[in-house]
Amino acid sequence: MTDAVADSPATPPPSPWERERPTRTHSAPARTPLSRDRVVEAAFTVLDRQGLDGLSMRQVAAELGVTVSALYAHVSSKDDLLELMYTRLFDGFEVPAADPDRWQEQLLDFARANRQRLLSHRDMARISMAHVPFTAELLPHVEKLLAIFRTAGLPDRIAAEAGDLISTYIDGFVLEEGMWQDRAAQQGGASSPARPDWREMADEMQNYFASLPEADFPHLRALSGHMVTDSSDERFDIGLQIILRGLASYLPARPDRATPDDTPPDGTAPRT
Repeated sequence: MTDAVADSPATPPPSPWERERPTRTHSAPARTPLSRDRVVEAAFTVLDRQGLDGLSMRQVAAELGVTVSALYAHVSSKDDLLELMYTRLFDGFEVPAADPDRWQEQLLDFARANRQRLLSHRDMARISMAHVPFTAELLPHVEKLLAIFRTAGLPDRIAAEAGDLISTYIDGFVLEEGMWQDRAAQQGGASSPARPDWREMADEMQNYFASLPEADFPHLRALSGHMVTDSSDERFDIGLQIILRGLASYLPARPDRATPDDTPPDGTAPRT
């Protein structure tokens, strides 16, 4: 034994008020447990990056750093996962109580909100088209939407079809927007306009239609300045107005019947 060791003070015994501490170990941090919500979030990440054609259970598992088999404790199949993603879009969404004096305004708000939800993730319109909203989570929304149609006074046959008609319009419109976004990304990156109504394309189309022989194409020439509008928002709203005015034509005549709030530029009024 060396002098240094011999001169070292002995370790004192633990005091009666000292807390017992666990032995320190150097272990890896605990992993966040896998859950259905995490699987859905990872699926959205893959969808936004690779699109619906690139979304697979293998890609979702890789995003989470787990095996594919681990996913099946939370989702039964890819179709089940897509349904969960579709349902997730409507978290926090509420259809308002039916107001017969504001039914057209309520439907405009409903359609605009749904379009924005579909635009929030790549290819969601394609997923929406393949899924019906008759799950336990979405049936209350369908019920409230039907209430708006029926409370407004639409005949039952028309009310039964109107919701699907509006949803199909929204899906188709957003699907077109997504296709042009993908095309723009492939052609030039972030600076390329992502919609078919960008100004350069609009000018080209309008100039082309205006240059057509009037004897052969009188209507294309006459409408050349209206064929492509300034924004997708405007095109979307005009399409909605066409649908709502068509629905309004089925209502019983009433002298105080309100017309849509957003009157298109031509100023025409719907039948009431």
